[in-house]
Amino acid sequence: MLLPCCYLSPISHYSAFFHADEVRLEVCDHFTKQTLRNRCWIDSPSGALALTIPVVKEEGKTPLRDIRISEHGNWRHRHWVALESSYRQSPFFEYYADDFAPFYEKKWTFLADFNEDLMSLITSLLDIQKPISRTSTYEGDAFNQLPEFTPKPYYQMFAQRHGFLPDLSIVDLLFNQGPEGVLWL
Repeated sequence: MLLPCCYLSPISHYSAFFHADEVRLEVCDHFTKQTLRNRCWIDSPSGALALTIPVVKEEGKTPLRDIRISEHGNWRHRHWVALESSYRQSPFFEYYADDFAPFYEKKWTFLADFNEDLMSLITSLLDIQKPISRTSTYEGDAFNQLPEFTPKPYYQMFAQRHGFLPDLSIVDLLFNQGPEGVLWL
């Protein structure tokens, strides 16, 4: 299965990952701004909240594997505070906080490396053991190759305020359901 290499991918991507025999991350596609490659959506008291990793602007078309993370705007601190504020009262945030904190302390140079390392952590926490490799040439639009996904509602912290928000970042499912999150995939 070909998957896009995204920042804290949506639940639908992990569902595809879970049902695949093997996974190849598309890192040779041209980076497009304002996509899930450097943005995720989490639940917050005011509704869905986008967290975006700033990247260094490159001239022309640049493959994702060559996109560098920018240090602009103290984004690591802002993302960690947003995750903590949104999920600190969730059933499993405290259980997983020490696993995620290093991603917001250490500096990665390339966005694809950061995303892939996060994916490896999350699949490990969900006990999903599948081989992951990277593409070495462009293999197609990985977003259009994802299978249809119908989310099954699960407990969300702020559902009483704004209803169930489907297909948020996998961290929403993980922080709210813990290791049983795999049952929703």
